[in-house]
Amino acid sequence: MRKFGLLAAVGALAMVAGAANAQFADRTIRVSNGVNAEHPVGNGVAKMTSCLATKSGGKMKLQAFWGGALGGDLQATQALRSGTQEMVITSTSPLVGILSDLGVFDLPFLFANEKEADSILDGAFGKFISDKMPGVGLVNLSYWENGFRNLTNSKKPVAKVEDFPGLKVRVMQNNIFLDTFKTVGANAVPMAFQEVFPALETKAIDGQENPFVTIDTSKFYEVQKYLSVTRHAYTPFMVLYSKQLYDRLSADEQKALVDCSAEGQKEQRSVSRALSDKSLANLRARGMAINEISAPEQKRMRDAVKPVYERGAATIGKETVDRMQAELAKIRS
Repeated sequence: MRKFGLLAAVGALAMVAGAANAQFADRTIRVSNGVNAEHPVGNGVAKMTSCLATKSGGKMKLQAFWGGALGGDLQATQALRSGTQEMVITSTSPLVGILSDLGVFDLPFLFANEKEADSILDGAFGKFISDKMPGVGLVNLSYWENGFRNLTNSKKPVAKVEDFPGLKVRVMQNNIFLDTFKTVGANAVPMAFQEVFPALETKAIDGQENPFVTIDTSKFYEVQKYLSVTRHAYTPFMVLYSKQLYDRLSADEQKALVDCSAEGQKEQRSVSRALSDKSLANLRARGMAINEISAPEQKRMRDAVKPVYERGAATIGKETVDRMQAELAKIRS
């Protein structure tokens, strides 16, 4: 028993010595976000912050800037590339000009559900994309959730491909989004987000597309009757770090960032999905007519937009598109 106690004491001392020898410097890491602190990203950042405090003995701290306070997502990401800023949490869509492969996440009806998205992002394909980021001066710590985009309009439920023609729908200024809605016969109208509500109210446009939380918090239920759960786009958030600055960190600091970003991911996704369910219930309570898309019709929609994939491959990269489709085929089989 005395021998066991001695070994335990030695082991404990070794652990303390290991923690003491871990290389952490006092750092305040600036994190840029285009969203507000109330967004589920805020929960992820809070979790990541507490994790870093624990692992670094309080030396590594995150200082979050919300609502684009350090500039738009693209501007902030460029600051990372130049080494003048540490971190940004951004959707992939604004970054396609930096790395064209990221356009793969804009492809329509890509994922059928969250399980597919998680399998792709946390698996070999997600690593394939992350491995490309250092080449453009960025390090991807992990993928967080932005949520599925769904269609609302004031005219009719959209349950099949034949329901799209004739609808005038606001979309982001994004070539793949524009091509998608044109391909299924809708009239795609690029428009700044702040202009959407008045355009819906005056019937200048019939509909728009966004995640449930955005539809709810923007009060689109006041000017839209129908919500179709199309899940036509899933563009994830990336937790990006400046490669220039990351390379100056110790191995312990780098590992802490990766590990704590993964902890933040779990929290952020959990909160995001719970809030999405809550927003959907609220939209239903507000009187919106909500319809799901059946699995056969989802497949018909994916088939209808195949030309978008073929055209998109020219800019995204054929290898990237083919690899994504191969990974999805494995999951679905």
